[in-house]
Amino acid sequence: MHGEATLLIAPDHPAFAGHFPGAPIVPGVVLLDAAVHAVRQARQACAPGDGVEGLCQISAAKFLSPVGPGETLRISWSSAASGSTRFDISSGSRKVATGTLVFPPAP
Repeated sequence: MHGEATLLIAPDHPAFAGHFPGAPIVPGVVLLDAAVHAVRQARQACAPGDGVEGLCQISAAKFLSPVGPGETLRISWSSAASGSTRFDISSGSRKVATGTLVFPPAP
């Protein structure tokens, strides 16, 4: 399965309040949460009731470039037969994060 989603982190997102005052950047956990959410939604749309609503493992994550308030991001992913899903998050042509998610096998 391959997919793509667009994400806009609003300038008034509550995570900016403490990350970092005067020079706000999107916390990595917000980016990871967005990637997990996008992939999980796509998986549920393709195979409703396959158990993807449970936890997944983030087996790798790398943050490559800071993301500021109001940036539009593109989350793209590709799933392998092994159950792992590789994702990339980009802002324009700049890759900002990458990683791998592992979902539990379908029952």
